[in-house]
Amino acid sequence: MEIVIYLYNGITALDAVGPYEVLSRMPDVNVKFVAERKGPIVSDSHFLKLVADYGISEIERADILLIPGSVIGFLREAKKEHVKDWIKKIHQTTQWTTSVCTGSIILASTGLLQSLKASSHWAVIHLLKDYGAIPTLERFVREGKIITSQGVSAGIDMGLYLASQIVGVEQAKVIQLMIEYFPEPPLGYKSMKETSEETKSLARKLNEARVKKEMSIPEMAKHIPSILKLKRGK
Repeated sequence: MEIVIYLYNGITALDAVGPYEVLSRMPDVNVKFVAERKGPIVSDSHFLKLVADYGISEIERADILLIPGSVIGFLREAKKEHVKDWIKKIHQTTQWTTSVCTGSIILASTGLLQSLKASSHWAVIHLLKDYGAIPTLERFVREGKIITSQGVSAGIDMGLYLASQIVGVEQAKVIQLMIEYFPEPPLGYKSMKETSEETKSLARKLNEARVKKEMSIPEMAKHIPSILKLKRGK
């Protein structure tokens, strides 16, 4: 089984690595990290780099396609027509097309989520409406062969569900045990419903600071409509 994980500068590392840790433990799989061009990819923290061994021109098909998210890089990817064309081409060959976090915005920009329910990071999920998708704050949501998940750690949940569909529930439980994934958050709350407005407000301010750090002034001007929507969160 060919698993293709798309990388791009600014990705949130766990969006890619979380599902990778699950899916790579299934039998008879081959995982390929693919980017617009092969080489090192810088994560959103600027501390961590991943390496894409393949460029998109080298990949013609996949059994599973995974599009990870990012703090702001997804806005750039959603405007790259050749990348979107490649995603649509690979989607035609997949058994499963998946995304984590704002990766669903990239996926939606291709038109593949038109009139479908989709999840994403809570802070940007409203942007899905711009591409005709139906936002839903579920941990992950399946529409046919497409699965989209919420942000960052939710990719692990999505990966375990996907593994259960491919190798069966019992083998997926083995994978869950192998990665010792038994979440018990030490800070108390376990869902968005339990998050205070104060915490959400502080999170948005932190996100705004990261956006300003990530983008130059000319680039921010180019993406003003989307950035304003990010700030409003609606």
